[in-house]
Amino acid sequence: MSGITEIFDDEVVTHALVRDVRLPGDAGTMALITLDNGFDHTKPNTFGPRGLTELGQALDAISARTDIAAVGVTGKPFIFAVGADLKGAALVRTREQAEALGRLGHEVFRRLGELEVPSFAFVNGAAMGGGLEIALHCTYRTISSGVPAVALPECFLGLVPGWGGTQLLPRLIGPANAIKLIIENPLSQNRMIKGRDAFALGVADAIFDPADFLEESLRWAARVLTGETAVARHPFTEDAAAWQAAVAGARALVDLKLRGASPAPYRALDLMESARTASRDAGFAAETTALADLLMGDELRAGLYSFDLVQRRAKRPAGAPDKALARKVTKVGVVGAGLMASQLGLLFARRLEVPVVLTDLDQARLDKGVGYVHAEVDKLLAKGRVTSDQANRLKGLVTGSLTKDAFADADFVIEAVFEDLAVKKQVFAEVEAVVGPECVLATNTSSLPVSSMAADLRHPERVVGFHFFNPVAVLPLLEIVRGDKTDDATLATAFAVGKALKKSSVLVKDAPAFVVNRLLTRFMGEVIGAVDEGTPIEVADHALDGLGLPMSPFTLLQLVGPAVALHVSETLHEAFPGRYGVSANLATLVKAGKPGVYAPDFSIDPEARQIFEAAGVTGPDAGQVRDRALRALAEEIGIMLDEGVVAAAEDIDLCMILGAGWPFHNGGITPYLDRTGVSAQVNGRPFLAPGVASVPA
Repeated sequence: MSGITEIFDDEVVTHALVRDVRLPGDAGTMALITLDNGFDHTKPNTFGPRGLTELGQALDAISARTDIAAVGVTGKPFIFAVGADLKGAALVRTREQAEALGRLGHEVFRRLGELEVPSFAFVNGAAMGGGLEIALHCTYRTISSGVPAVALPECFLGLVPGWGGTQLLPRLIGPANAIKLIIENPLSQNRMIKGRDAFALGVADAIFDPADFLEESLRWAARVLTGETAVARHPFTEDAAAWQAAVAGARALVDLKLRGASPAPYRALDLMESARTASRDAGFAAETTALADLLMGDELRAGLYSFDLVQRRAKRPAGAPDKALARKVTKVGVVGAGLMASQLGLLFARRLEVPVVLTDLDQARLDKGVGYVHAEVDKLLAKGRVTSDQANRLKGLVTGSLTKDAFADADFVIEAVFEDLAVKKQVFAEVEAVVGPECVLATNTSSLPVSSMAADLRHPERVVGFHFFNPVAVLPLLEIVRGDKTDDATLATAFAVGKALKKSSVLVKDAPAFVVNRLLTRFMGEVIGAVDEGTPIEVADHALDGLGLPMSPFTLLQLVGPAVALHVSETLHEAFPGRYGVSANLATLVKAGKPGVYAPDFSIDPEARQIFEAAGVTGPDAGQVRDRALRALAEEIGIMLDEGVVAAAEDIDLCMILGAGWPFHNGGITPYLDRTGVSAQVNGRPFLAPGVASVPA
């Protein structure tokens, strides 16, 4: 295997355990393979060279038999398989090793579709990457309605499905549906689908409940073998126009999201397009070539670094106190009933399943806020995300009150009012007057000092920053801010609540704008500053397209709103006048009531152009804008690390990936600045130790 076994020396081997099962109805005997690495569901089945070899040996023994009617594959409890051993894949150092790994997967998996007897995949749990691909090689598939995650996440990491996925899936469910799993979902924050969704797409031929999934799957397989049950599938089409239209639409989506910054989705689209006519041998060989190319590229190492941050560091936040100190939260108060407050109310009710009370200044605002929550619950019900009983319960949990007396028995109160320090201090004073002594007081401020909010309270130790990102239901980051006097019990409670809300929490110092907004404002300041100096808006706005950011700077400005951006820049200018300016043109844009520089048709608003662009003045070109923005980020990150805003550079990366949509394939912002040499140019050293998120020599 060209030395690949040696580089996977820490491989947790997924064993192929074979037993005979007598199928009902005289359908014969099935050789049933159970994939099991010997651990519980917290360590999922993965495939490395040894596991693939063992599966191949099991298929050798099965192929030699003449007494079986079928072969089945299933997983250990709650897990089918989640793909390749990524830890080992990161250690691949030569192209020969990369190609050997791709060929081995194809050689083993394809045998399931080339046996003398039919093969069945019984997908009983999570199936991702190579785990889904092994099922695709089988003749038939059943899936449990309780499966929580089905995905082909390779493009999210900078790879392509390399063990048959790009060839088999489009031919099974059609190119448009295959693109959802291979391209669209990975590029949408690595979205997963559930078992029922996979069945609806045609990935599986039958679906059964978890309680008796294997028994029902075996009965179904017996009926298929005896001809009692016919399997209906989407008819395969070689209509070139349909395939080309699906692929062309996906290319436009990839261009919009990545602007050519990552090769993996484009390679995957090429492979899917060729799957229409390619032979199995040719298609699999093309996958192996693409896999080897990408295994040796920048994006994989960067993507695996990002993956490790999200899967490991985010689950063990640096600096979080002992969780045993956390207090129980049985009721939540939300000060405010605007859009952000209403989103928070729904999130707390849905995840914590405790009563949530919104307060505001008048009944109309209160009714609007509670009405928003009820409307969102109705949307969840319409989409099948909650049952009618759950919807009624959620609506009952969220109520409104015109007085803060309703917080008297609350354990956790969060304010989401206007970004004004005096207003927030007044709110906390009013809340402290009615709540118990151990009630946590949280602020959703995006830039104001938490310690100042707590300074005049009797119990400043219970105030903590709890900064969400909009939209609250989508973005997973939660910046938890420790004030000067915040105690461990308060902080532990904040982390426990964040975890219950299914957010990834990062502990940050009480410094102006914390992490994400501080960096985005510095970044935006350089771009807006270039336009102030005479660079055309279009040139400045697209100068950083090559990074593959989720949106351009002025599109981001349109999303957050010029008034909010101006407020944050003023806050940071007051704190750091030498590095953060306040654009007079941006202030003029706000005064004019403009929502941004773009008109509804995405052309530049003529009035906005007139405000920003000084006639006859030539500003920095695109390359200079890009260089200025990246150097500014490198400088600010260096300062933040010296100030101890977070524990390490990895936390900066985690915040930017989860809160700002920094491209996953870039591996976070600090590896990107290290790789491009910007961090060394600006700070005299890289941010990360050698070998972290690096490319093989």
